[in-house]
Amino acid sequence: MSMKTLADAFYDELRDALSAEKQLVKALPKLVKNASSDKLKKALENHLHETEQQVERVEKAFEETGKTARAKTCEAMKGLITEAEEMLKEEADPAVKDAVIIACAQKVEHYEIATYGTLCTWAKSLGYDNALKLLKQTIDEEETADKKLSELAESVNKDAMAVG
Repeated sequence: MSMKTLADAFYDELRDALSAEKQLVKALPKLVKNASSDKLKKALENHLHETEQQVERVEKAFEETGKTARAKTCEAMKGLITEAEEMLKEEADPAVKDAVIIACAQKVEHYEIATYGTLCTWAKSLGYDNALKLLKQTIDEEETADKKLSELAESVNKDAMAVG
């Protein structure tokens, strides 16, 4: 794909975001399954539901580009998910594993916050008002998820510190 204009770059990045969200829909249940903290399981399940809605929002954001909503493999998300899957294979006390799950999930959230921040800025510059509204809703959810994970980490990390 040629990226001669900011609109081209926006479309390309939106395709990447769509791939990232679809990958997460598949990956989050694995984190839920491996979490031992009920609060962490609930937070991850809630974010899975949000992520499913985010896929729909990203697809709607394509409308203003006049192009098809088509994902392009997000290699960054693929790498973050692979890293999380490798960490889940490690033998660990349940509290330590929960701390690691939170760390992996926050890496994902930070990547998404950066991606949606860029997309929002570009949508605003391009006058894609509807896309901007949809993308702002998603970045707000990502920031809230990150804050919830940080709050959960306080108690989970204390439990992990008590191990050993």
